[in-house]
Amino acid sequence: QVQLVESGGGSAQAGGSLKLSCVASGRTDRRYAMAWFRQRSGKEREFVAAIGWSGASTRIGDSVKGRFTISRVTATKTITLHMDFLEPEDTAVYYCEEAVRGSPSEESEDYDLWGQGTHVAVSS
Repeated sequence: QVQLVESGGGSAQAGGSLKLSCVASGRTDRRYAMAWFRQRSGKEREFVAAIGWSGASTRIGDSVKGRFTISRVTATKTITLHMDFLEPEDTAVYYCEEAVRGSPSEESEDYDLWGQGTHVAVSS
């Protein structure tokens, strides 16, 4: 069975950095884009960043543009969200998700598999 397992959440001060990783386990050569979404308390789920199956193309959400980047290592089936210049508004549960297409998308309906989430807390 396919699983996405996130790691790397935790606490940081505003202006600091964190790195989240997601590993896809129990799978074969599925060439799908992957992404990070987040859900802040009392808010709708929000797109953060996505990367195509080859890692060549990415999309970054407006609220994190210039601060977050996403990368992928296909050999280890791992994607990483690099979060710099963190703000208290980045506090949320972050979910790794896999798309049903190869190119990155900001639309939640393009994703059909997600992990359990990892919590990020940023203090001012």
